[in-house]
Amino acid sequence: MRPRERAVSDFTELTRAVQAAGLMRRRPGHYTARLAGAVLAVAALVATMVLVGDSWWQLAVAVGAAVVMTQIAFLGHDAAHRQIFSSGRANTWTSMVLANLLVGLSYGWWQHKHTRHHANPNKVGADPDIDLEVLALTPDKADRARTPLQRWYLDHQGWFFFPLLLLEGIALHVYAIRRVTSREPLEHRWVEAAMVLVRVGGGLALVLLVMSPTKALAFLVVQLALFGLYMGASFAPNHKGMPLVPKDARIDFLRRQVLTSRNIGGGRWVDALMGGLNHQVEHHLFPSMPRVSLRRAQPIVRAYCQERGIPYAQVSLARSYAMIVRHLNTVGRPDRDLFACPITAMYRV
Repeated sequence: MRPRERAVSDFTELTRAVQAAGLMRRRPGHYTARLAGAVLAVAALVATMVLVGDSWWQLAVAVGAAVVMTQIAFLGHDAAHRQIFSSGRANTWTSMVLANLLVGLSYGWWQHKHTRHHANPNKVGADPDIDLEVLALTPDKADRARTPLQRWYLDHQGWFFFPLLLLEGIALHVYAIRRVTSREPLEHRWVEAAMVLVRVGGGLALVLLVMSPTKALAFLVVQLALFGLYMGASFAPNHKGMPLVPKDARIDFLRRQVLTSRNIGGGRWVDALMGGLNHQVEHHLFPSMPRVSLRRAQPIVRAYCQERGIPYAQVSLARSYAMIVRHLNTVGRPDRDLFACPITAMYRV
């Protein structure tokens, strides 16, 4: 059997093992509780803001709001991946309500970007998550640096990564507004636009009604900064610092997803903290698997990869952050090797 045919067979066998374990079944009870919890959490936030009133204690509420909004975004991520309902339409509308109406993001913008990422994680020219405006994650972008200041920044960009995430919350809202008001094709444009308007406009009106302008500004700065930091610190450990895939490489689905993904070790508290994104290998192999089943799938996938000599990465959260910083600071060096993928050469065309 040729390598590519064997690779297809490998993933088929793994899929059968996962399905036999019942891990692809929907978990309606689990998600009903989560969806109800999301609505109650938003209601509790609004009530708390009104009760606290014009007080600097609102900054503590802003911290809670950042956590709640991120957790709801994780739930929207689950719905967008068709993890909650068997109906695609139900998942789409649930994700729109969670993302657009409750958080203020754009489901359409995220879905377009995230779908491309899942299809080609860490592949140069194909994965939008490695084509960032303020960071160089690929050699091509690193080589564009010309001035001494640009070279210095490139050599130290890893240290700027987490501070830059403090701006990600604002950026995500800007992307949402830009997407729903652009001329690019967008299904449910007016529904998305209306939801974003209600969330962003209503949220701004609420803070201005219950607080002075100074406290309202401080609340928004804290909430958006921590929301962006929490979101970025949850998504970044999964692929940043893993091998890049060259433009001309073709790798089978199983190895493409496993070799470019990194799991984060830890107990169930890590599952809760990262919204299941810590099981990134399993999530990329089976995107529609309910989040709650990912932990049970992990030993099956890991053992399967070890049997076939496929590198399976799992580190602690702290180590993953250190790897990201080190990787970013390495991108601009002449001796860099960002394509250190031992399987890639087998599948070049």
